[in-house]
Amino acid sequence: MTTQNSPAPLWQPGPERVATAAVTRFQSWAAERYDAPADGGYAALHRWSVDQLDTFWAAVAEWFDIRFSTPYERVIGERAMPGAQWFPGATLNYAEHALRTAEDPARADDSALLYVDETQEQTTVSWSELRRQVGALAAHLRDLGVRPGDRVSGYVPNIPQAVTALLATAAVGAVWTSCAPDFGARSVLDRFQQVEPVVLFTVDGYRYGGKQHDRTATVAELRAELPTLRAVVHIPLLGTPTPEAALNWADLVAPGTGPAPDPVFEQVPFDHPLWVLYSSGTTGLPKAIVQSQGGILLEHFKQVGLHLDLGPEDRFFWYTSTGWMMWNFLVAGLLTGTTIVLYDGSPGFPAIDAQWAVAERTGTTLYGTSAAYVMASRKAGIHPGRDHDLSRVQCVATTGSPLPPDGFRWLHDEIAEDLWIASVSGGTDVCSCFAGAVPTLPVHIGELQAAGLGTDLQAWNAQGEPVVDEVGELVVTNPMPSMPVRFWNDPDGSRYRDSYFEMFPGVWRHGDWITITDRGTVVIHGRSDSTLNRQGVRMGSADIYEAVERLPEIRESLVIGLEEPDGGYWMPLFVHLADGAVLDDDLRNRIKQTIRQQLSPRHVPDEIIEVPGVPHTLTGKRIEVPVKRLLQGTALDKAVNAGSVDNVELLRFYERIAATRR
Repeated sequence: MTTQNSPAPLWQPGPERVATAAVTRFQSWAAERYDAPADGGYAALHRWSVDQLDTFWAAVAEWFDIRFSTPYERVIGERAMPGAQWFPGATLNYAEHALRTAEDPARADDSALLYVDETQEQTTVSWSELRRQVGALAAHLRDLGVRPGDRVSGYVPNIPQAVTALLATAAVGAVWTSCAPDFGARSVLDRFQQVEPVVLFTVDGYRYGGKQHDRTATVAELRAELPTLRAVVHIPLLGTPTPEAALNWADLVAPGTGPAPDPVFEQVPFDHPLWVLYSSGTTGLPKAIVQSQGGILLEHFKQVGLHLDLGPEDRFFWYTSTGWMMWNFLVAGLLTGTTIVLYDGSPGFPAIDAQWAVAERTGTTLYGTSAAYVMASRKAGIHPGRDHDLSRVQCVATTGSPLPPDGFRWLHDEIAEDLWIASVSGGTDVCSCFAGAVPTLPVHIGELQAAGLGTDLQAWNAQGEPVVDEVGELVVTNPMPSMPVRFWNDPDGSRYRDSYFEMFPGVWRHGDWITITDRGTVVIHGRSDSTLNRQGVRMGSADIYEAVERLPEIRESLVIGLEEPDGGYWMPLFVHLADGAVLDDDLRNRIKQTIRQQLSPRHVPDEIIEVPGVPHTLTGKRIEVPVKRLLQGTALDKAVNAGSVDNVELLRFYERIAATRR
């Protein structure tokens, strides 16, 4: 019988799927070896994983056969946040684990990488070839004087060379950092200048939307403004000859005579930096987030091996770019011997179904994309399951923003009834998911399946008390291995503490509004730093977007809550209309009626304003806080870092609205 608190699931895994899932086998194994609960399913396993944090992570390390070249003294030394010490004494190497499959003669010639561009033609890189190239490139990096701890940067798209460069960097014990080539020079320099790279891998340009985009002038500017560079490696994606004083990619990875020597994997401490990721940097210089070789290795093994249930038979495709943490997460598929699918191109070229076509042609089994792409596919009226052979796709995962209920229904109806839909939520800050995919649990419309193993996820009210079935701040009350070891150029750690631990000292506060239901599922309501607070009632912007963007006339929307000097509160809704739509009284009334009926009268905006577009970060997230600052009268150059925005000219429109109101 279904109660009000237990709605019927949209999808339920069958008994065979549950029995064969890696997380089920892990639980049975951990029950025998580590006294994990044998009964109670995922909920009991999760409770154990956070109550017995040390034991859980020791079990993960053994289950995935982590190669510690020197053993660890204990799992967690100092437990404080920030500053938790993981596996002190241990040494290892991330790249060694990512390439371990190549050591198996039965798998050496299988595909490690499948690369597809807008022509839909495929390039395959085998495990043995990937390992050979990584070994050759790592040797050249050492010849260039690259040593453990040095930074190596990539201005490269989602191509096989980027994966090779990352793994070679990790093999040396150097620190990888990357930006996508659609980033302008200022955006790249805001990031790379902080970490002072010694090598830059770069392309001459990239293809997007059926066009070639030359980047040679941008690369020249980067070379001039990065004085610490010892070498630039040229990847001629568009066929441009190697510039003078640059090294040619092909020369560095060319096979030598005789058998290829085994790569040399520098054994580094568990907390040794693996890479630097960056926050969006919309209101200042991007935070340079440092994550460790060991922390990422364990967290990603857990995510791809247990939560996504990926193995050697799978093909893992996530639409991403090298400027987004999901690219680093995609590379983690190699850890479980999974073939990863790299797609470099527009998400909607030559037609809106481009990503579905990639999934079909590559035999993808787990396909990840953005919630925005799912909703755009739905709004465009396409039928992927009818027009493409997606029979191998077992799971569609989404992130970037909450997947609205209509997105869940559309995927279920259009792809397959027996489709596992995994809406996941995490962040660049941990390069992982706080909550999302669990292959043994049901899927409920509009909800993430559960908190991740080893993730002590809670919703807290303003008094710092955990709440259930109520909106609260997303907090994590125990450390995770992939939490940043530090920020670059933050010697006293003050910027790191201020970013996550200022509101609740010793507890990670991420900045999202969430609800944890009494069933353990999770609902994401949007960013808490751009909270709407109408008559004392806090609301998430995501709820409004979900309701409004169901209307066919609305392409995208942006809602802002503005505290006014006289004590008033102004909540405008900005709408970007679909082609041919007109914002007349009828549409305004339907927008208000939709919000009133589906949310509440308190959610109805004070004003509905047509705009030429909604500004986003370079990774595609709506920009709310900078727009709010503009409307409060902050100058554009103070309200936002222009290099972090996809279209800064759009912000001038909001600036004019602010001036008019003043």
